[in-house]
Amino acid sequence: MLVAHATWHGGALCLWAERTGPYEPSADVHPFATCDFGGTSYEPLVRTAFRVELTMSLPTIGDHPLPSAELGPEPVSDEPELRPWRVPALVLEPFPAMALLQGAEHSADVVPGTDLRFLCMLADEADHLTSRGHVLPALLREDGDLVARWRPVIDDPARFRALARAMPAACRAADGGRPAAEVLREALSALVDTAVRGVVPHPLLVSRRKELDRLPLAERWVTALTGPSAAVAREPRDDPGDLIAELDAWAAAARRPSGPLRVCFRLAEPGAEEFGTEESGTGESGESEESKDDSWRVEFALQGTDDPSLYVPAAMVWDGEATSIRDAEETLLTGLGRALRLFPEMAPALDGPAPHELALDTAGAFRFLRQAAPMLAAAGFGVLLPQWAGKAKLGMKLTTRDEDPEASAGAAAPSGFDLKAMVGFRWDLAIGDESIDEAELEELARLKTPLVRLRGRWVELDERQLEAALDFLRHPRRGRMSAAEAIRAIVHAGDEVLPLTEVDAGGPLGDLLSGEADRRLTPMHTPDELDAELRPYQERGLAWLTFMNDLGLGALLADDMGLGKTISVLSLLVHERENGARPDPTLAILPMSLVGNWQREAARFTPKLRVYVHHGTGRHRGEELAEAVASADLVLTTYGTAARDAEALAPIEWGRIVCDEAQALKNSGTRQARAVRSIPARTRIALTGTPVENHLTELWSIMEFANPGLLGPRAAFRQRFAVPIEREGDEQAALALKRATQPFILRRLKTDKSIISDLPEKQEIKVYCNLTTEQASLYRATVDDMLQQIAEADDKQRRGLVLATMAKLKQVCNHPAQLLKDGSRLPGRSGKLERLEEICAEVLGQGEKALVFTQYAEFGSMLQPYLAARLERPVLWLHGGTSKQARDDLVQHFQNDAEPAIFLLSLKAAGTGLTLTAANHVVHVDRWWNPAVEDQATDRAFRIGQTRNVQVRKFICVGTMEERVDEMIERKKALAESIVGTGEDWLTELSVAELRDVLRLSPEAVSD
Repeated sequence: MLVAHATWHGGALCLWAERTGPYEPSADVHPFATCDFGGTSYEPLVRTAFRVELTMSLPTIGDHPLPSAELGPEPVSDEPELRPWRVPALVLEPFPAMALLQGAEHSADVVPGTDLRFLCMLADEADHLTSRGHVLPALLREDGDLVARWRPVIDDPARFRALARAMPAACRAADGGRPAAEVLREALSALVDTAVRGVVPHPLLVSRRKELDRLPLAERWVTALTGPSAAVAREPRDDPGDLIAELDAWAAAARRPSGPLRVCFRLAEPGAEEFGTEESGTGESGESEESKDDSWRVEFALQGTDDPSLYVPAAMVWDGEATSIRDAEETLLTGLGRALRLFPEMAPALDGPAPHELALDTAGAFRFLRQAAPMLAAAGFGVLLPQWAGKAKLGMKLTTRDEDPEASAGAAAPSGFDLKAMVGFRWDLAIGDESIDEAELEELARLKTPLVRLRGRWVELDERQLEAALDFLRHPRRGRMSAAEAIRAIVHAGDEVLPLTEVDAGGPLGDLLSGEADRRLTPMHTPDELDAELRPYQERGLAWLTFMNDLGLGALLADDMGLGKTISVLSLLVHERENGARPDPTLAILPMSLVGNWQREAARFTPKLRVYVHHGTGRHRGEELAEAVASADLVLTTYGTAARDAEALAPIEWGRIVCDEAQALKNSGTRQARAVRSIPARTRIALTGTPVENHLTELWSIMEFANPGLLGPRAAFRQRFAVPIEREGDEQAALALKRATQPFILRRLKTDKSIISDLPEKQEIKVYCNLTTEQASLYRATVDDMLQQIAEADDKQRRGLVLATMAKLKQVCNHPAQLLKDGSRLPGRSGKLERLEEICAEVLGQGEKALVFTQYAEFGSMLQPYLAARLERPVLWLHGGTSKQARDDLVQHFQNDAEPAIFLLSLKAAGTGLTLTAANHVVHVDRWWNPAVEDQATDRAFRIGQTRNVQVRKFICVGTMEERVDEMIERKKALAESIVGTGEDWLTELSVAELRDVLRLSPEAVSD
């Protein structure tokens, strides 16, 4: 096991690792330290790093450093002391360092230590500052040289102090250590500089780079802001003092509260007259040369900081038409003066008394698009670009045609089409959806114009693209390859310079690669041997599964929870056994909670299927297992059993393997995921309603099960797709990933009325409860105690303290007796309990049923007898200790008993795998703070078979952390899966100041 550590030293990220094992005592060499990351996901990112030896001051016990908490606590009798240890480390270049920090916490084979996790959080902070434009350019003196840097605008000193206090000592432990604030400022500045350079493109015009030494200092500085090197070329005549002072003044002004307006720049193409004009190409089709009208303009304006729709052109300001805007002329002039440093070409426009626009030629417009616009936006100015900017790019188009004309006549034709079938292919160059020929490309290259008008639209072309395209034309672009090779080519083809933009395929391969196979295929009818009537979308799903099976490809059926993924697979098994066929058996690997559900559905809908359950201490082994499987059509087992019996299951000839709730495979490096992938089968099907819960690498892991090797190595997938999409919002990468995975994924949502029109509505209600005086007193005491302990704790203890406190505060909000564990009375002491009683009584009074979820089994055990006595009705209780038989009996009783009822459930034990549509009310007494987990639990009732509207109530104690965490989730709902994670772990990364704010008790929390 490797635990990765990082420190910020010498202006760079220094990485090392700690491992377990025997050691040789040494006076000063760290016995567990290494910088060898070979064979791990970190390896591609550290290849260019160089090795150094650091002297780290680390807590020491006896003859060795105290192990990290991630390696397990070591019992100690004495107080650890700080001692210097020599540690081998890797010094990373800025961009690899940023990439590692953005992905370290998602690695399956290396565990990040507390110090590395803090720096990962700091990289996120740098990204956040960059995305909001809270950065400014600077000219600095470093070791006697001039360098151009981007530095953060820290407009929240309290946030900076909180970050400094939260910094683990190991982040600054090299060479005796430095003050946390100093290291924080240095690290955050370096990470911000890297983050900005990652989104602001490098200079593109070679001619300007060659003449760099002739440019004024300000222009050389701007060039260095975007180049691979921050060094500013020096000339004897240079006097950088004025520029440095002006930039420092800009930074000082930026720390003051910003006003309601900012300067904005709008690029208008030839022919665009006023703001609001449709900014897209309007030339005649077939035009393939540069437009003769070369009059581009950059219009100056004022724009609302909070309301970007407020837009006042500079011409209106100078004409006196902006009298309602206070200090409009001063704001405009001041902003233009500052922008001049980033956009020196603007200087001629500022010579007059009323600057309102800058005229540019085509080359100048391209420079503005690629260089000035990103820098201005990064520095907080408004920038408006034409609609086509960054969209119509030069790329590759792949056309394939099946060489068997008969095969293309049908979609999933039983013509024997498989991945070995040969197809003809042709590669073309295209801009948008328009193919271009070699002559046109050579003409574009001859013009050497970065912006060209091609067939009615403006297109950006830089040197790299043209060179890549010309090189592309020199290679064979026609021929034959197998269907499997075509699929892999589509997945892996293209790059940032010359991406794959279109695929045109015919025949069965075309149906697959279109990503619309479910719409193109003729829906199959419900199999005769299925004792149910499939819905139309389920019949299309069966046709798609059959189609994928005929092609020998794995499939990811990602239908929303409750749409009947189980019966879809059972239908496939029945269909392939029509007319007496006997294909190899299917192995279904399930969570334990779903085994009974699959058994019941198979017995109900497919009674002729032979089912064997491989689970428990009495399960078959050896020859008995082989015999049991040979006489079965469907074998059911659990993930745990499959992991333990992988070697016994592997030699069996499986027709397919089905993984239900396949998010269990999302961590590809776990023993369970590796064991499941090691069992061979002809095809595989993954079933999950949440293919991505937290990160895109989870999708890679599930796809690696369904179609091994299709998406390439995990590290390459992260570099090409996960990091650009999750960190940078890269649309091209997102489209490429969709194109690569869409053919193998079928996803339908139950809220889509075109899929299912008879599913009722779901109404979510937040129920705000007050604390009693006793609860408020316990709450304050718990918070005060935790904050005092954190102030005195070291970094290793902090995480555990935060999690323990969160759990205690949740228990306080539930009921004092849950925290005190004293068996004391329940009534009159909890606002939540009082409200729960009222809601349950109301549900029963209406003759209806409710599911009540809690994440605490001990609280459920307290509630069950209390509610039963108060409501004078039996209250069912399902938790992790409930046996399989008892679990099945409880579900059957709840579903079939006509009497109104309350079903109390443990969230972990019953949040997935159950169908409880007899209930039309769902209550979440305490929150898991993960929307995906809560939705899974809610979907026990909101699924097919539900005929009534479902009311979902989520309890929140007002004025407490429950309300503030809920607000945080709502504010970031679009990114909830990435931000929240699974459970409460994300809260441990908050600073002390943020924790204090989240945990504080508001006056309105206590009931009168």
